[in-house]
Amino acid sequence: GPITGVNKEIAVLQCHGDCDPLVPLMFGALTVEKLKSMINPANVTFRTYSGMMHSSCIEEMMDIKQFIDKHLPPVD
Repeated sequence: GPITGVNKEIAVLQCHGDCDPLVPLMFGALTVEKLKSMINPANVTFRTYSGMMHSSCIEEMMDIKQFIDKHLPPVD
């Protein structure tokens, strides 16, 4: 269904490798544009990683950590 209320303000981090052979970068770019049309586009971040395939890298993990630290409360 449609996204309403507080959910329209959710923060989203989408990460994608520019060498992904399974999910081409073009599909990541299309997905992020669809997300921006559904929620506040200012809250959508799309990061690409040079040379990364369908996997992860240290830079991506650091970006995810920063995103979590910024948007989620600390765990005691």
